Amino acid sequence: MDSEKNLVEIRHLKEYFPVTVGFFKSKPLKAVDDVSFTIKKGETLGLVGESGCGKTTVGRTILQLYKPTGGEIIYDGEEVNTRQRLMEFRKKATMVFQDPYSSLNPRMTVSDIIAEPLDVHKMYTSKEDRRARVLELMEYVGLNSEHASRYAHEFSGGQRQRIGIARALAVNPEFIVCDEPVSALDVSIQAQVINMFDELQDRLGLTYLFIAHDLLVVRHISDRIAVMYLGKMVELADADEIYDHPLHPYSKSLLSSVPVPDPKEARANKRIVLQGDIPSPLNAPSGCPFRSRCPYAQEDCAESMPEFKEVETGHFVACHHLEYAEGMKMGVQLR
Repeated sequence: MDSEKNLVEIRHLKEYFPVTVGFFKSKPLKAVDDVSFTIKKGETLGLVGESGCGKTTVGRTILQLYKPTGGEIIYDGEEVNTRQRLMEFRKKATMVFQDPYSSLNPRMTVSDIIAEPLDVHKMYTSKEDRRARVLELMEYVGLNSEHASRYAHEFSGGQRQRIGIARALAVNPEFIVCDEPVSALDVSIQAQVINMFDELQDRLGLTYLFIAHDLLVVRHISDRIAVMYLGKMVELADADEIYDHPLHPYSKSLLSSVPVPDPKEARANKRIVLQGDIPSPLNAPSGCPFRSRCPYAQEDCAESMPEFKEVETGHFVACHHLEYAEGMKMGVQLR
């Protein structure tokens, strides 16, 4: 990590989508509800949770692909709250999308796809300058110069994702939101792409928000990990700390499901199976969103959302009854 300075600071971020529930009636779907965190310069923050918990919406809202319903997005000490500031922010913050098949324009050559951000921000002085920059970016992500004149459909999924990563790097960003960038790829290709993210971070001094549902991938690349459930942040800590000493009941259940390669360890690990289904964010439970599936839920869990607070140095949890959760010994050791 290059510095202790916060590059990105998110305060009480909210993203509500109006959903029609009847004639002339709508109800807010709280995809992201009061989420706060920071990312230091040069750090990778992993964001995990089951499908529909709001991970991707957090990433898109930070980049203001969705207009935030509420909260503050602070980048490098300044709030991104004006059109001018947003234009500056978008030269420094970019996104790698989940699906390499739908995120690339099939009518554009690889060269034009990668150079699109350069065209938008007018970041070159001549066609030679533009082409030189495209070839440099292709070299960064392991693509050959002869690929520049081809089209996206001529490439495999892993190569397409490399094209998407090269496009994200075009404007010399400092911060990249990686939205499940390896979930659509084969396992062998996943490892190559993850290692490339690591190398690019060291080479270019990048800062990542790495969104994923594969917990082993997240542990490999992340310095810290945040866990989301139903639009809320429930736990945040260093990667090793959250794997070796999870505190929130949901985090414990999530981590108990991670496959362990050693058969003896796998037999010793006790799988924590949650009862019931995840509620709809349109009709979320009152108070703590996890209470309808939590084995330790009490009356006060229905009355108020627990405060997201620091219970140990650098370890934040939102739970009214950590004393009960602490009593649950999982024996999960993921090395």
